[in-house]
Amino acid sequence: MTNREAPSGRSVDESPGRRAMTARRWECLRCGAEVAMSTWMPFRCPNSTTRDRHHALSIVDQPTPVEIPADRHPFVSADEHLAWAACADAAGMDAVRRRALVLEIDDAVRDVGGVGFHVTPFERSSVLSDVLGFDADGGVWVKDETGSVAGSQKARFLFSILLHLRAAEEVGVLTERPRLAIASCGNAALAAATLAKAVDWPIDVFVPTWMSDGFGDRLDELGAIVHRSTRTETDQAGDPAMLRFREAVAAGSIPFTVQGPENALCLDGGRTLGWEIATALRHRGFAWLDGLFVQVGGGAFASATFTALAASGIDVATFPVQTQGCAPLDRALQRAGERGIVDVGFHWDELMTVWDDPTSLADGILDDETYDWVDIAHSLRIAGGSSVVASEAMVVAAHGLAHDAGFEASATGSAGLAGLLHVLETDPDRFDATSRVAVVMSGVER
Repeated sequence: MTNREAPSGRSVDESPGRRAMTARRWECLRCGAEVAMSTWMPFRCPNSTTRDRHHALSIVDQPTPVEIPADRHPFVSADEHLAWAACADAAGMDAVRRRALVLEIDDAVRDVGGVGFHVTPFERSSVLSDVLGFDADGGVWVKDETGSVAGSQKARFLFSILLHLRAAEEVGVLTERPRLAIASCGNAALAAATLAKAVDWPIDVFVPTWMSDGFGDRLDELGAIVHRSTRTETDQAGDPAMLRFREAVAAGSIPFTVQGPENALCLDGGRTLGWEIATALRHRGFAWLDGLFVQVGGGAFASATFTALAASGIDVATFPVQTQGCAPLDRALQRAGERGIVDVGFHWDELMTVWDDPTSLADGILDDETYDWVDIAHSLRIAGGSSVVASEAMVVAAHGLAHDAGFEASATGSAGLAGLLHVLETDPDRFDATSRVAVVMSGVER
């Protein structure tokens, strides 16, 4: 066995050997279409069309605990469980070559952004626990993603896409580099531009007109081409930046994005966050949480985290969090409840509709549609918990409290904590002083 030192002093297991891959196939959450795991570029459901985009491929795998120790590279530790690796394995790329590819790109990412991929902290916050009235047997646990690549969890989702693309190049499937494309105004755009620069891949970032000039300057520095997206008279409902992004993809660009219906591969790497939480819990001698609060914009973050925890055998009530100024997920779930609909994927069109005029200090979760919502609904039905809509006052309070506790998170990054504050105020019997609850801080203050 040989070990390679990671930048933070963590070692990376590079032991050779062939292990069985657990990712079996892709399956659409709406229509049930199946796609072989050996398929290259499995971005969208084959039944998704320009007029009907409400399809989403999901990974069907063998439910099993995934061990991601704190001193190992997460994408190396999880290799045999990742969809990109299963596809590369089917094409003849063995584990040693896959590890080498992960570490090669990780080195390049570190050169660009100063930090590579690593297991992020998951610890009990004594400040938050004390302020919110939890005792020593319970408390608020925080998964802190503010020290991740580009300051948020978004790069995890994009890294699995990039690994798939680079593997396709290595085995000769991809012989030219189409431009990458993403629609975003914040953390996802920064993560995408960072990864693209690391591998010298051209990228277009489609942003809303209200994006700050300062943020645009940072994208310029990373070599991204920024397109401010305005609405035209012929546009259908929805985010103009997303519409322009889809036009670019239709013209040949690769969807380098964090919306599962646009590129299912993003959910692959996003699962590492849930697996890290599960590993940390098992190492501390318990395999449950009374509640996990995750902020929801497009929904991939919550979807991937909740499903990874469930597959790992962790018992946790899930609480997806949106704000009063933009809550399409909560509205869709309410509609489903009122109409007695259980299989929401079959009723996507009638339940999940565009939110008019999204607004909040947590501007990174102002997606006017929750794209990856079907698995979230499934998690709520199976694991318990509830959808949370935090008031703007709670968003502001949570932002301040997060900083008081030592987390340099933006208002978007601390929105999960806003959801916890909301539940503690509106449903005081939900948790007691011994309850263990968790939030994710993701999105560093800029």
